[in-house]
Amino acid sequence: MSQPCAAIVLAAGAGTRMASDAPKPLLPVAGRAMVLRVLDALAGVDAEPVVVVIGHGATKVRDAVQSAAPQPDRLVFATQPSQLGTGDAARVGLLALSQLSEASDVLVVPGDTPLLRAATLSQVISERRRVDAAASLLTAYVDDPTGYGRIVRTDGLIGIVEQRDASPSQARINEINAGVYCFRISLLRRVLGELSPANDQSEYYLTDAIGLLARAGQSISAVPAPDPAEVLGVNDADQLAACEAVLATRRGR
Repeated sequence: MSQPCAAIVLAAGAGTRMASDAPKPLLPVAGRAMVLRVLDALAGVDAEPVVVVIGHGATKVRDAVQSAAPQPDRLVFATQPSQLGTGDAARVGLLALSQLSEASDVLVVPGDTPLLRAATLSQVISERRRVDAAASLLTAYVDDPTGYGRIVRTDGLIGIVEQRDASPSQARINEINAGVYCFRISLLRRVLGELSPANDQSEYYLTDAIGLLARAGQSISAVPAPDPAEVLGVNDADQLAACEAVLATRRGR
């Protein structure tokens, strides 16, 4: 990228549905920890610095990432003391970032999306800058949106509704949120303080930041993934197997 873009990787989760004692970010996908595959993609866009937000199994995650990540000199670790949601994790990451960088953009990426490509992340960054939006986000159109937040478009505004909070009509939407965002840092910092845990998980959702920005009159841009498989997250053994199958197909090509 012509201008530096910082990054925050959300890698604090426990992965309780994975039936493994290993921290979720370290679970291997085709022989490489999923968080390392995310960092591989970030290396392709020259993100700097990269704040890795850790929590569950923090020491193990930090040690593994430091020893095997590309561009380890660009990494910074920030610990989320309690897993209070993606919004809180982003706040922890942004706090660490504010002490290190004057970058105007920050890419926020889940640590459990091992199929992301550098070219797609570049598109998300470029789109925010191209239209001077408050944020851009990666979406995908899928046949089965179960488990993903839905992209809700109303009168030109873009919002995200988590499945557990979606109405029946919203649950039928097949455009999903990939959890990948590029924010103008100054605006992200402003809205993170407005997030509320008033939902059935009592967590701070980073997705709510998109709605807050849109309602404040800020523009939000959506970037559909060129390959919907890129947005696959890993929350259980079946999804991990699906990601491994995609990687096998890529190698075959």
